[in-house]
Amino acid sequence: MGVDAGLIEWVAEALAPIGTVTSRRMMGGATLYCDGTIFAIAFDEGLWFKADAESDAAWEAADCARFTYAKGDGTTGSMNYRRAPDDVYDDADAMREWAGLALAAGARAPKPKRKNKR
Repeated sequence: MGVDAGLIEWVAEALAPIGTVTSRRMMGGATLYCDGTIFAIAFDEGLWFKADAESDAAWEAADCARFTYAKGDGTTGSMNYRRAPDDVYDDADAMREWAGLALAAGARAPKPKRKNKR
């Protein structure tokens, strides 16, 4: 598993009219940001868009699976990310449409609290 640099380049190219896409490596994948807002992860050779309770219905209607992973104790965990629909990989308009939904979810997400330095 690794980060597909070509996929990240495609996402950045397709979303250029919306904003600047940056990435940061994390646990074998990459977190994607658009103008500082987290909206996706690239992992296991695929793209997963940020979701939340407000956007879940749209993801369900498109049959986009939730991101799941195996925990150390043998159970399965999940995160609020949905597999990207197939058309985003070759259609810039589709990429912008679905990424827009993910960006809205990212904007609604609670901001992480900063730790005080003592």
